[in-house]
Amino acid sequence: MLFSELSEYFDRTESTSSRLEMTTVLAELFRKSTPEDLRHIIYLSQGKLRPDFCPEELGMADRLVLRAVSFTTGVPEEEVERLAVDTGDPGRVAEVLVAKKKQMTLFSEPLTLDRVLSGLRTIESSDGRESQERKMKHLANLLHDSGPLEARYLCRIVTGRMRVGAAAMTILDALAEAFSTKEDRPEIERAYNITCDLGLVGMTMASGGMDAVRGIGVKVGNPIKVMLAERLPSIAEVVAKMGGRCAMEYKYDGIRVQAHIGPDSVKLYSRRLEDLTSNFPDVAESLRSRFKGEEAIIEGECVAVDTSTGRMQPFQNVTHRRRKHGMDSAVKEYPVRMFMFDCLFADGEDLTVRPYLERRSRLAGVFDVSDGIGMSVMRVVGSPEEGADFFREALDAGCEGIMAKSVDEGSVYRAGSRGFLWIKYKKDYHSSMTDSFDLAVVGAFYGMGKRAGVYGALLMAAYDPDSGVFETVCKLGTGFDDAFLKNLPELLEDHRSTERPRSVTSKMVPDVWFEPAVVLEVVGAEISLSPIHTAAMGSVKEGSGLGIRFPRFTGRVREDKSPEQSTSTREIEEMYLLQGPSSEE
Repeated sequence: MLFSELSEYFDRTESTSSRLEMTTVLAELFRKSTPEDLRHIIYLSQGKLRPDFCPEELGMADRLVLRAVSFTTGVPEEEVERLAVDTGDPGRVAEVLVAKKKQMTLFSEPLTLDRVLSGLRTIESSDGRESQERKMKHLANLLHDSGPLEARYLCRIVTGRMRVGAAAMTILDALAEAFSTKEDRPEIERAYNITCDLGLVGMTMASGGMDAVRGIGVKVGNPIKVMLAERLPSIAEVVAKMGGRCAMEYKYDGIRVQAHIGPDSVKLYSRRLEDLTSNFPDVAESLRSRFKGEEAIIEGECVAVDTSTGRMQPFQNVTHRRRKHGMDSAVKEYPVRMFMFDCLFADGEDLTVRPYLERRSRLAGVFDVSDGIGMSVMRVVGSPEEGADFFREALDAGCEGIMAKSVDEGSVYRAGSRGFLWIKYKKDYHSSMTDSFDLAVVGAFYGMGKRAGVYGALLMAAYDPDSGVFETVCKLGTGFDDAFLKNLPELLEDHRSTERPRSVTSKMVPDVWFEPAVVLEVVGAEISLSPIHTAAMGSVKEGSGLGIRFPRFTGRVREDKSPEQSTSTREIEEMYLLQGPSSEE
């Protein structure tokens, strides 16, 4: 396939705001691609060469891309950078300048998809001394033979910002339209949820159809999307929802980790699919040395502990383990323990389809506990009173609440799904608004007075997985300290956009737009109907969305969550209804 043809499909996808039309364009592209090409096309559509969980990155900053454009076109760097300031998109700059260059260029070699992939892999693997210079020249080599549209997408791919709107759910819809039917869509999504590899699912569908997709299984090395919990406002309602009997576990205030244990190695992944092995080398070693089988996938919570007392420490302590440098000292200064709570795969057997108590028993049987790893505290309760007693014990132990889990035969592990098989209950649920929110930053407003010269407030959004868009839910202006405000521009700069991102719906217009990337934890007084926010628009009342009143930043940046793992608009609607009758209605 020529890269020019692929670029035309990307342009058609980018040019429509209709998700249905976008799906149809992608389905057309998928049908005409070979299975192997399709795998790579899916990755490229998201600005990547590999699945999300692979640590390799192209690693080209905007300035380096602009240097490559200057090197290729002969336009001075200063002028290229001025154009970039105006457009906010190195891809558009490359498109304009390459178009002018092509009018004077007589010789070029057509770019094939294979050649582009080879060039991008070379860029990806360049490291060491003068690696940035080599990356720049490799990109310039591709740009030399590209047309204007190809240049736009080459530059976007290497920066990881494609802007074509090909979110995971849209790609899954397109795969169903291209090779199957809507009825098969849940099975296609399950294959993605247990592999976290869209390209693999696409290639498998194109080569073997739905029978091959059904044959995709859990595998050590491919992270599984984590199962999520619902909320209820009281222990009594939790127990009743579970049929009067359930398992309750301590809900630890740490970092959720999925461990993939092989014969010779251990990989630790965050819920965002980041490789955290280097951050928790002591945990990885404990898991490997204490595991009695050949291979397994297990989940647990890494919690900071005080080794002198055994008491659990606040979440902020364990976040020191996420830093990129000085890990040797961090391991000593901030000891952690992993509390294991689920086993998803063991020695060739997929346990995600087995009931919870069976998975729990299997987990207990394959590990010898140690100072570094142990089982989460769990008790089966048969009444609200027993549940309340366990909840108080969890709080006394330093936990933030409990997780209630179904013990029925149907209590399977639903990868990537939220449901009432798991229900969380936290100590702040007695308030009028239940739980905190993890929201994506999509805009900022310049500060005034003491905040002049920095961002004074942020526009925050929840995620709607059905439509693949982010919908605004509050304007956040409290809870920030001076240090956070000072560092905020740097935190957000790489995600700045000159226009409203296509994945955002908003009635408010901030001073600066941002592609959804940074997730912050927010609390508030209550959820109310809102004429200015777009979250769950029209779901409760026609013409109204839902907004968080008196929102406040908790101080916690959710580095462990991707923007798509933000609080969903459905969750916000459910929490609104949990508040009970409202005077607004």
